[in-house]
This record gives sequence, C-alpha cells and structure tokens, in this order.
Amino acid sequence: MRVRRRDFERIRSVLQQADADEPLTAREICRLLDEHGEDIDSAHRVATVLGRHAQSGEVEVIRDQPYRYRFVDGRN
Repeated sequence: MRVRRRDFERIRSVLQQADADEPLTAREICRLLDEHGEDIDSAHRVATVLGRHAQSGEVEVIRDQPYRYRFVDGRN
C-alpha cells in the first residue's frame, strides 16, 4: 500500500500544480504527470491507483466513456 500511497500523492500534487478544474481521464492525468517530470508506468497504473483510493472516498470515479477521476476535496 505504501507504494500506491506515494503514487497517489504524486498524482494529487501534479494535479494541484496544474490547477486542473475538471475531471480528467487516466490518459490525460498520465500526460500531465509526464509534463511535470513524474514517471508513472501507464494510464492503467493511474486508473488503478485512483480506483483504489475511490474505495476510501478520496477520489470520485465518474463512470463515463472513458472513466474520469476527480478528487473529492474539489481539486480537479
């Protein structure tokens, strides 16, 4: 769980820096991470990390095509 938490915090930090104000797809998040010099393996990894944190209520998963993710605290 520790590795996932670290990835989660990296994702959250980049989205806060990017001032993302709308839900994003895992692929869009992956692109932002890359632009900010953060290396996460794939959009699948982003989706996995955020999906697991959705179980604890920290992330909202918008079940659209494609899925979009939003942090519950209102950022992104």
